[in-house]
Amino acid sequence: MEIYKGTATFSGIAIGKILFYHKNEYQIRQYMVSDIKKELNTFNRARVQVGIRLRELYEKNCAGRQTEAEIFQKQAKLLETDSFRRAIESIITSEKVNAAYAVMTNRDELSNTFRNLQEPAICERIFYIQEISNRLIEVLGGISPKIDLGDQPVILAAENLSPTEIMEMDKDKILAVVTHQGSIVSHTSILAKSMAIPSLVGIETQPDWEDAEAIVDGYTGTLYLYPNEEFLKEYEIRRQADIKEREALLKLKTVQDVTRDGKKIGLYANISNLDDINNVLYYGAAGIGLFRSEFQYLGRENYPRENELFCAYKKVAETMGDRLVVIRTVDLGADKQADYLDIPDEVNPIMGNRGIRLCLDRKRMFKAQIRAIYRASAYGNIAMMYPMITSEEELDEIEEIIDEIKKGLTEKKIPYKDILTGIMVETPAAVMISRELARRVDFLSMGTNDLTQYTLAMDRQNPLLRGKYNDHHPAIIRMIKMVIDSAHKENCKVCICGELAADTALTEKFLRMGVDSLSVVPVCILPVRKAIRESDLSVSSDK
Repeated sequence: MEIYKGTATFSGIAIGKILFYHKNEYQIRQYMVSDIKKELNTFNRARVQVGIRLRELYEKNCAGRQTEAEIFQKQAKLLETDSFRRAIESIITSEKVNAAYAVMTNRDELSNTFRNLQEPAICERIFYIQEISNRLIEVLGGISPKIDLGDQPVILAAENLSPTEIMEMDKDKILAVVTHQGSIVSHTSILAKSMAIPSLVGIETQPDWEDAEAIVDGYTGTLYLYPNEEFLKEYEIRRQADIKEREALLKLKTVQDVTRDGKKIGLYANISNLDDINNVLYYGAAGIGLFRSEFQYLGRENYPRENELFCAYKKVAETMGDRLVVIRTVDLGADKQADYLDIPDEVNPIMGNRGIRLCLDRKRMFKAQIRAIYRASAYGNIAMMYPMITSEEELDEIEEIIDEIKKGLTEKKIPYKDILTGIMVETPAAVMISRELARRVDFLSMGTNDLTQYTLAMDRQNPLLRGKYNDHHPAIIRMIKMVIDSAHKENCKVCICGELAADTALTEKFLRMGVDSLSVVPVCILPVRKAIRESDLSVSSDK
């Protein structure tokens, strides 16, 4: 038996045969063309064909997985940009070469130029260029892509795997995903998590594993190849127990989030789009603790209008009824950009003009969103919070805007409520002034993802730091405790809404610290609820 250790991005146990996914490699022949106009027309016909296919894939997937389907929409929009088209047309015209070779040349030059950069926004754009280029080459080369997993479910192994590729596969045929490249926060890992598929990254997969019997342990991040019969039997027992445990968790959908000693905890859901609301209700969350509003701004060609924002917020408010819906004002910048935003290039966008800083620079955009939120507040139980706050001066500006908006709504006799407001604590600066911030709002919400990377000075998406990035670092735990204590002195409540909120190994520790609520992705609600109900805070603990 061979044992390989990687990083688990979603838990679970899978047993089956490996299918090694070979990406199509194209050996494109370069040849000179005499009719440049004809070759340009050939390229542009291929662009139209690929664009149609991408939009078909978007329509096919958007009903069930809106966030993931938007990958196809973003690729279609990039395909239509003048900059992408002109780059390839320039190669065809200046070098008098065939379109397929020009596409490949443009793709490879960009990939080689930026291959050492770790900036997420750049990496995403290069990834999209590679994806649409490969589709163009398939069309121009007359090759029809086919992703056939066979008749039986398989453990899918690959050097790397894009969300586009996994979404084109028959998801019922995938038992687990194992890749060499990728990270716990990569698009593919997030997609696998939303599909509840056990997945591992950081394992050097090999083509000769094809058809090998294997076990994927998504709890320990381990891949077992060629297990003996006794080991297989042991893991089959574990797999069946895992299935029963998941079935038992479903019985917790309607029970309260209360510890054994009677302390009630708020358990909310994080969502990125309206399609997630059904899962919030299905798993019985107390409400939505983090509604990421960026989905309305990304993957489009211009700013959303106020009424478009209002309709979306009104829908979620009405659907959730009396349950709380916390809308985070738009957190753009860094790796969340769109062409129409025209955000200047920055040396380090993660540390740049993002979140509330960008909103306060673009007050017209910000005011439209806040007006939409206040208008929608009349239809449900809405609260609002602000990302990346680092000073009270920022709150002063926000409060001036809110006063102006409320005055305007009142004058126009548009109904609204005086809603709760909160702050995302995502930087060490916000932690250090958390008591001052707590005096100004109704709640603080700990964004542990950004807080961890800013505290450790490590990009959480950098694969080179995978073994060094520690979101359990004592500094992070102490910061959480500091914020809870500071906020409670001002009668301000505290929620944890980052990835750590879903870490059941820390649930009881957070409860003992005094956290008021946790907010997690819908699929993690039941495991966290179980951990809450198994905690007894009346018993002393050294944890």
